[in-house]
Amino acid sequence: MSQKQLKEAFISNLNGTSLLEISAGLSLPPLCLLCRGLLLILCYLHHGKPLSSRKYSLLLDFLLLVSPLLFSCTVLSPVLFFIPFILAAFCAGIFSKIYSQSKQEARASFGQIVEEFQQARLDPRCVPAITVFRVYVNVLTSISILAVDFPQYPRRYAKAETYGTGVMDLGVGAFIFGNALVCPEVRQRPHTAQPKFSSLGRQVFSVWPLISLGVGRLLSVKSIEYHEHTSEYGVHWNFFFTLALVRLAASLLLAVFPKHKAWLVAAALAVLYQLLLSTTSLKTFILHGSDGRDSRLGFLDANREGLLSLFGYLAIYLASVQVGLWLLQPRSSVRSWLGALRGLALALVALWVLLQLCQACTEPVSRRMANLSFCTWVLAHCLLLLAFFLLTDLALVFTKLLVKGASVPCCWELVQPPDGREKHGVEVHHRLSQPCLISAINKNQLLFFLLANVMTGAVNILIDTIHSRAAFTLCILHLYMFLNCLIMYILHGRNIVLKFW
Repeated sequence: MSQKQLKEAFISNLNGTSLLEISAGLSLPPLCLLCRGLLLILCYLHHGKPLSSRKYSLLLDFLLLVSPLLFSCTVLSPVLFFIPFILAAFCAGIFSKIYSQSKQEARASFGQIVEEFQQARLDPRCVPAITVFRVYVNVLTSISILAVDFPQYPRRYAKAETYGTGVMDLGVGAFIFGNALVCPEVRQRPHTAQPKFSSLGRQVFSVWPLISLGVGRLLSVKSIEYHEHTSEYGVHWNFFFTLALVRLAASLLLAVFPKHKAWLVAAALAVLYQLLLSTTSLKTFILHGSDGRDSRLGFLDANREGLLSLFGYLAIYLASVQVGLWLLQPRSSVRSWLGALRGLALALVALWVLLQLCQACTEPVSRRMANLSFCTWVLAHCLLLLAFFLLTDLALVFTKLLVKGASVPCCWELVQPPDGREKHGVEVHHRLSQPCLISAINKNQLLFFLLANVMTGAVNILIDTIHSRAAFTLCILHLYMFLNCLIMYILHGRNIVLKFW
């Protein structure tokens, strides 16, 4: 077999992993974020000022926010279930140290602190968990697209061939989910009168970079005979095209139907598509088509997975728009966000029950078809990760109340203390002056993903990834991610945003 055939076989005919293992893996990013936040607060408690060195901030962020994920999906994957407990114990130790030292200074009882926490008012203009969710989906995707070509990345984490729940299968759906959370329909002010198709016009203008990247990827892959998994999207299709068309189709539907009913449109679309899969020959066509992908149907047959899975991805996008609208409802207190967390918990229970019913009554999860089970699974796990990030944010808000004046980048701001004294100016100043890797990536997310794709291609061309040893694999993955993060950090430091559409 040629090197191209070996690499294609290496990522083919896989069956995914368990839902429990994916859930355990999803707890790692919030725990890493919590650990970093607690260390920054502890640093402020000891030195009386936030960490302002850009060099040390980048190293701290990379070592705490990115590096643990690289280890957990490679050499530490056999003990993945133990890692969340280790990180949680480490976070508990840091919090205990902060609490004991701050208690000596504040002389406040735990009950008073809890009461102050519940009454604390947060900045209602933003929800940091949405930004962190989108950035982490990008980071995890960037890690996986290169790591999957190394033997240290478990095959069960790669995309499943037909049925199954691989980590990378979830990544595709999470990317759609994250895009919908900040789409024009969600960000539009509720009482602002705008033309009905204004969002569609903005989407037409904003998706051309995705189409250009899709064309660029198609031409480059074909010209250098780069290895590709044809059953993912087809012969000519790729994820850039999927994302562009889903955004356009969703804007068109939301221009026709009320956006606050987006979940109904999503449910109707997903159920109708599943009925077609179950009662017609559509499923057989997607899974088998013509063996040579060269039938009279031409382009449709050659790209049947990419084209027909659009219905499922569109349903995920529309449901995610509803989530975004709900998250951005005005909530200014910790108490109201605790209520929102309870709502998320109920939604999660309902989705998990629905997922079990879908798999029992229809068919297992299939990213290749983007069936009803896949849509339900993606929404359930994305809401789980969002809930984890919201919980992390609230835990950091509680800790900041123990250490007055402490600040953590990409975390909620306390805009008005419960005692009514205005002092948020100091905290905002600290927050704005603190460098942050999450903010850096968030400013240029598409560039970050594009660089990851280009570097992945370069590594695969230059290195025999399949026969690499563990130490070499970890060095390459760390260098690859650090270079990408460093570029984002430099651009952020110079306030450069490479977005002109």
